[in-house]
Amino acid sequence: MTDQQRQNARLLRLASLASVCVATTLIVVKLVAWNLTGSTSLLASLVDSLMDLAASAINFMAIRYSLKAADHEHRFGHGKAESLAGLAQASFIAGSAVFLLIYAGNRLLDPRPLENIDAGLAVMLFSLMLTTMLVIFQRHVIKRTGSVAIRADSLHYLTDILTILVTMAALFLARQGLLWADPLLALGIAFYILYSAGQIIRESLRHLMDQELSPEIKGQIRSIVLADQRVLGLHDLRTRQAGQTKFIQFHLDLATNLSLSEAHNIGREVAETLKKSFPGADITVHQDPIKQHSPLNNQPPGK
Repeated sequence: MTDQQRQNARLLRLASLASVCVATTLIVVKLVAWNLTGSTSLLASLVDSLMDLAASAINFMAIRYSLKAADHEHRFGHGKAESLAGLAQASFIAGSAVFLLIYAGNRLLDPRPLENIDAGLAVMLFSLMLTTMLVIFQRHVIKRTGSVAIRADSLHYLTDILTILVTMAALFLARQGLLWADPLLALGIAFYILYSAGQIIRESLRHLMDQELSPEIKGQIRSIVLADQRVLGLHDLRTRQAGQTKFIQFHLDLATNLSLSEAHNIGREVAETLKKSFPGADITVHQDPIKQHSPLNNQPPGK
C-alpha cells in the first residue's frame, strides 16, 4: 500500500466515524425539539437524521471492509463494498421519504398549532452549524479519495442541511399563524429526499456495473502512454473503478524487432509512469508486436 493509499484509508475511516457521531448527536437534539414543538417539518428532519445514522453505520462497516487487501477469494480486492453500501443507503433514504409523504399529507389535511417554536429554532440552528462542518470535511475527503460511499453519505447531509433550512422556515411561518406551511414544506423535503436516493442509486450502479472511467481520465491515460517515444500506439483500453482502486488495461503497440525482455521492460516502465498519475491503480499491460504504420496505431480513445 502506497503512502497516499494509507492517508486515504485514514481519511475514509475518520470521515465515516465523524458522520456516525454527528448523526447520533442530531437525532438526540431533534428528538427533544420535536417533543417540544410537535412540528411535522422537524419530524421530517428527525427521520432524515435517523436514516443518516443507519446509512452512516453501514458506511462505517463497508468502508473498513472495502479497504481490506485482496485475498485468494477476492483477487480484485473488496472495493465494491462501497457501492453496495451506497445502494443500501438509497433504500433507507427512499423509505424515509415515503414515510414523510404519508405523515405530512395527513397533517396537511389536519393542521395543528405548534408549541415552543423558539426552542425548535435554536435546536435547528445548532444542527445547521454541526452538519455544515461535517459536509465541509466530507468534501475534503471526497476530493482526496473519490470515495463513492463518502459521496453518498455527504449527499445525505447536504439533504439534511436543506431539511434544516426548510424546517426553520416552516417554524418561522408557523409562528406567524400559517399552520399549513409546516406540513407543506415537509412534503417538499420528502420529494427532495426521493430525488437524492435516485442520485445515489445511479452512482452506485455505475461502479457495480463496471462503467468506464470518464473520457477525461481515459484521454489522460492515452497521453501518458503515447508520450513514450518507444510506444507506437495502444488499443483495447478498458477501465473501471472499485472503491479506491482504478483498474486500467490496454494493449501496447511496440516494434516487431524488440526482444521479449525489451518489450517487457517498456511495458513495466509505462505502467510505473501511469501509477505516478494514478497511485494505487491496478494496471495490466499486454505488449503487441506491430508494424510501424499499422492502422491500430491511430485508433480513437478508448479503443
